Amino acid sequence: MKSTTVRRTASVVAVTAALAGVAACGTGGSSGGAAHRDGRAAGETARGGAATLAGPLTALRTAADSTGRADSARVDMTVSMGTLMSMKGHGAFSWGHGLSGALSLTYTGGTVADTMRATGTTSIEARYLPDAYYARMSEAFAAQAGGKHWLRYGYDDMARLGGGSGAYLKDQMQNNTPNQAVKLLLASGDVKRAGEERIAGAHTTHYHGTVNVADLAARTGHSLTAAQLADMKRQLTDSGITTDTVDLWIDDRNLLVRKVESADTAKGALTTTATYSDYGVKVAVGAPPRGDTADFQELLAAQGAGAGAS
Repeated sequence: MKSTTVRRTASVVAVTAALAGVAACGTGGSSGGAAHRDGRAAGETARGGAATLAGPLTALRTAADSTGRADSARVDMTVSMGTLMSMKGHGAFSWGHGLSGALSLTYTGGTVADTMRATGTTSIEARYLPDAYYARMSEAFAAQAGGKHWLRYGYDDMARLGGGSGAYLKDQMQNNTPNQAVKLLLASGDVKRAGEERIAGAHTTHYHGTVNVADLAARTGHSLTAAQLADMKRQLTDSGITTDTVDLWIDDRNLLVRKVESADTAKGALTTTATYSDYGVKVAVGAPPRGDTADFQELLAAQGAGAGAS
């Protein structure tokens, strides 16, 4: 395996594991107080629509609180982006004392799956901790990474490497929880009740809305500087992402059962789906053994120094 392939594979995993974590744990959302304020303002000022909005907004506020207090859940998720990639995953997360969890991810299609298959990797185990996430790679990859099977992706490193979008990703990975998807619709004010359905055996109410992505970044980037936010908006524009369509299904216990988000990008349609169950499940996740873990940034530097080696 050439060093360029090692770098490419490590970078692919960096993006896909981060995307999976954000998709599984929710989406960017404002603080609860801000969501409540924005939701109320939208409901109160929308001309002729206050009565229509009042019901969904009240229901979503309750769901945001109930889901947030649950502290943990199991999740099954899928992500697809045009012909670039598709993957599926399952695992569990807790968010009561900082976000942590684990996902088993399988690449199911697209050019990303072809790239990973060439390195002997069709699935990975990803672990998410408050300061970093980890991905377990294949034996073929480990042979080119000093025999180490795990890659560590520090959120601070991702922020430095990715500019505004990297800083935003760091913020979301450290602050995201499933109820953020609920807060997202509250903050947008654009939400309507879309019927009732049975999802995963549970009776649910379906809510639908659309969010302006640039406004979302401004509202939810808790720790972004003005320069990082401006860079993030530029990157969103370059990516062709302008709006995010969100569908939520809330059960009779006021818990989020499923969320689907979709957006058009320069790489094709991006769709993420997450289904939640077993709220309150015990989740215990730790970092992999240090001796079996390579740091992503250090690996890039080392492989870059030896570029062209096989």
